[in-house]
Amino acid sequence: MVVLSYQVLHFPKTNHHHHHHRRSSTIKPHHHHGGSFLRCGIAEPSGQPAPMGQKTKYNDGVFEKVFMSLFARKMEKFSGKGYKGQNKGLFDYDYDSFVDVSRSVMIGRNRIQQQEVVREVLMSMLPPGAPEQFKKLFPPTKWAAEFNAALTVPFFHWLVGPSEVVEVEVNGVKQRSGVLIKKCRYLENSGCVGMCVNMCKIPTQDFFTNEFGLPLTMIPNFEDMSCEMVYGQAPPKFEEDPVAKQPCFTDICSVANTSSSICPKLQV
Repeated sequence: MVVLSYQVLHFPKTNHHHHHHRRSSTIKPHHHHGGSFLRCGIAEPSGQPAPMGQKTKYNDGVFEKVFMSLFARKMEKFSGKGYKGQNKGLFDYDYDSFVDVSRSVMIGRNRIQQQEVVREVLMSMLPPGAPEQFKKLFPPTKWAAEFNAALTVPFFHWLVGPSEVVEVEVNGVKQRSGVLIKKCRYLENSGCVGMCVNMCKIPTQDFFTNEFGLPLTMIPNFEDMSCEMVYGQAPPKFEEDPVAKQPCFTDICSVANTSSSICPKLQV
């Protein structure tokens, strides 16, 4: 995710229209109703993500497939021995194969090791000196937080699905630096709490906060698979984050542990 926020600085400016919502940035799941979300290739008749329990259908174009391929190919070198998808062409990857290689990376690694793999992949996709340049361009200000939130909506849709900028409150200041993901495509397709937390939420938070110097907190809602990203807000320690006690999706996760009250991938 983080790579796109840096690379898109070279694209022409695009105007986006957003509807104002008042939302709190406290660290707890949020529920959202209504609003206008960027449809971003959704193949559902409604143009919206499918209801909980159903998988949303997407029509991915060349742009989306290129980024799926770039990330998947970078991650393949960390994949487990049982992974069979290597040596594909640039346009041979789809979202399912991207998720498959992610799952292969997760299996056999503890949560810290999974997060480190994602960090290495992200670093490998950035040009030399990128974090330092990002810090100069985007010091941790309200403007930088709002600008990165605006970039997230069009350029992360291939990864997480439709989203919109929302108003949040950070350190007592109301600002439009929140991004509400309607139903996260990565969580929906993986069905795995551990992959959501260890291979998306924590690495992305850490990368923006520690490498780029722009605090970011991600707040997944495991009841409806939505997620709120709050740029400008420092993330909590893992032990103090509600996600640390989240159980598996026992009905949809292929590696779920039905006997544990907390997802095992969050415990080690």
